[in-house]
Amino acid sequence: MLVNFDSEYASVYRCRDAELRLLKKERFAFDGGRDHEAVAEAVGEFCAGLAQAGEAVDNKTTRLYATGAFQQLPQPDADALVNSVYVDTGLYFNIVGPDLERFYRETGTSAVGADSMLEGLIRKEFRNAVVCGSFQQSLGYIEETISRLRESGTEVLSPRSTKIKPETEGTDFILFEYQDLLKNERDTWRHKFLHMGAFRQADAVVVCNPGGHVGKGTIFELGFMSAISKRVIFTEEPVGVSVTFPCEVGLGA
Repeated sequence: MLVNFDSEYASVYRCRDAELRLLKKERFAFDGGRDHEAVAEAVGEFCAGLAQAGEAVDNKTTRLYATGAFQQLPQPDADALVNSVYVDTGLYFNIVGPDLERFYRETGTSAVGADSMLEGLIRKEFRNAVVCGSFQQSLGYIEETISRLRESGTEVLSPRSTKIKPETEGTDFILFEYQDLLKNERDTWRHKFLHMGAFRQADAVVVCNPGGHVGKGTIFELGFMSAISKRVIFTEEPVGVSVTFPCEVGLGA
């Protein structure tokens, strides 16, 4: 289920087999002047109404998107709204930037002749992404996720390749063919820093966590993702994370 909040309306769609069906459209006026907690409460009431109508509303089956006046919010206000919606609903409130909305509309026009953000979004949600996870323990799973993203036309900014340097295979810090060998044990930070630097350019960070487990290295990265207000999507429901935060679960949900 996809819900799009704009400056005037909240529109609810169901997506099946790349086809959208409008379920409801209600007045939801927002001019940027309301307190973020009041807006979050209104979003929560709207989503509660969907649940009461028999819809499954959770961060695995429901995606919230916001455009219009929401795009004009200063970043601190946008962050506060995202956090408040998450606390009230458990859902991630994805404020779509103007450039990404334009990309979706162009994709929708090219695919079906409709200047519709959601028509484009269901066909190609990410222009680019970063993939994280335990490269030592889950490399095959990560490679499958990367292949799935690339098949959809998504550019994977990092890792650029998953071919391991033979010298590092089986070690605590594996490196890929495009990466330099370590100068010393402190040089692991340089590689970690470069990987996290790609988060800023990505439309989303996809966290591969088979079985729900999230490793210590990934937990470290999650703090940085949250600090820069990056959209985070776990492939499976995370377990072992002491502090929950705004995120989504499942690719193509």
